[in-house]
Amino acid sequence: MATQEELDRFLAQVERRAYKRVLYSVQDHHTALDIVQNAMLKLCERYRDKPAEEWPMLFQRILHNALLDHHRRARVRNFWVSLVAPLRDRDDDAATESLEELASADASGHGQDPLDAADGRQVMAVIEAAIAELPLRQRQAFLLRYWEEMDVAEVALVMGCSAGSVKTHSHRAIDALARKLKAKGIAL
Repeated sequence: MATQEELDRFLAQVERRAYKRVLYSVQDHHTALDIVQNAMLKLCERYRDKPAEEWPMLFQRILHNALLDHHRRARVRNFWVSLVAPLRDRDDDAATESLEELASADASGHGQDPLDAADGRQVMAVIEAAIAELPLRQRQAFLLRYWEEMDVAEVALVMGCSAGSVKTHSHRAIDALARKLKAKGIAL
């Protein structure tokens, strides 16, 4: 049985990466924080007695399911909201924190050329926009494979699909990203 300190250490390790992954998916800072926090609470409540080696996959599965639930609820909500859209006031000024802003919080930035920093921010904004435009399953497979650095079997387990589906979604995501970035003049 794992200790409370091990659980705290695990949650501290996965918190920031989970938040960034969820932010890519939901495109809203507050919603992303809520989803990650709820996933962490669920892990603590239901699986604290499991061995610490099982926590990473359990947490990824909980987080994945929370994202799917969010998107399902959003789809239903958006359907009904669209029926009464002319009657409601819109407030689209919600600010979200970009991956680049989070990355700059990690790095000191001292000694970096301001032009290089500006170019990096522009490239990162284009990459973030391209990832956000991917279909949900492709975005999930891409982020789990290349952001979370999971192997195909782990991603298949988290997404609840076959390894072949993971490979297909990942490949399509990479192709789509490469086309979008090439169209913007970015070669990686």
